[in-house]
Amino acid sequence: MAADLDVVNLFFVAQIWYLLVFRYWRRTLGLQVGYADCGGYRFCYSYRGKPGMRPSILMLHGFSAHKDTWLTVVKYLPKHLHIMCVDMPGHEGTTRTNIDDYSIQGQVKRIHQFVETIRLNRKQFHLVGTGMGGNVAGVYAACYPSDICSMTLICPDGIRHPCETKFDNHVQDLEHSNYTLNIPLIPTTPEEMEDMFKLCSHVRFKIPQQILQGLVDVREPHNTFYQEVFMEIVGEKSRYALQDHLHLITTPLQVIWGKQDQVVDVSGAAVIAETLPECRVDLLENCGHSVVMERPSRTARLILEFIILQQNARSGTKKAT
Repeated sequence: MAADLDVVNLFFVAQIWYLLVFRYWRRTLGLQVGYADCGGYRFCYSYRGKPGMRPSILMLHGFSAHKDTWLTVVKYLPKHLHIMCVDMPGHEGTTRTNIDDYSIQGQVKRIHQFVETIRLNRKQFHLVGTGMGGNVAGVYAACYPSDICSMTLICPDGIRHPCETKFDNHVQDLEHSNYTLNIPLIPTTPEEMEDMFKLCSHVRFKIPQQILQGLVDVREPHNTFYQEVFMEIVGEKSRYALQDHLHLITTPLQVIWGKQDQVVDVSGAAVIAETLPECRVDLLENCGHSVVMERPSRTARLILEFIILQQNARSGTKKAT
């Protein structure tokens, strides 16, 4: 009984610590949390600034993450920019239901619902996505091209990359076991959490055992949902959704990729560039899949440079005509 109480107490301590850290960080960076309701469905997002001269920026996080993933990058973006970071469908503060479609196409429809609800597309905006969020962002651009003026994809899923990664080998083992093995991106112990960080990051972070356990405790109640989403995005309908839609993307595109990505191989950048030769590709040395954590300053600078470059190009075209 005492041991059970210790586990419960540890869980609540981890939850409180987790919430307070991100709340403090958001407040320090000047972000507020907002909610958008649409037909019984609620989106949770953080935002800073108001629409202005530069395009608004909408940021889509990756698998099993949340809106605060972007805090490291937002820290290095100018405070006058209008920035919105939304919790993806079913993640963190956004509604989770048993009947929702968590395939890439299903998530695209939900994100478009969010954009329409807050009327973000009154003016074209810049879309950013990483990992699963990159897959969603790319398909969104193909389906709703008039919403977007430019886009940044960071190590996006959804590409048939020619070179296999460590994670690809894990997925093959999972398939052969009929998904009875543990999924590397859904850790259930501190050791598995540490392995996930090693898989996702080329930069090695020294994380105390107590923190690893706290992270496991915070994620544990959501693991069944993460498994459901994982099965959707590696399924036939979603696994290569981005590549299947590349030929429909007309918006100016920037691709940022860590050269040492062990989750989605960097060779995917060349696949995208082959279909969309005018896209800008920025490959980062000594960087893995977690680009926003490993190279936040560089990522923010590259995104801002690209936005300004595209805005200047549009201004030049207007003047010429």
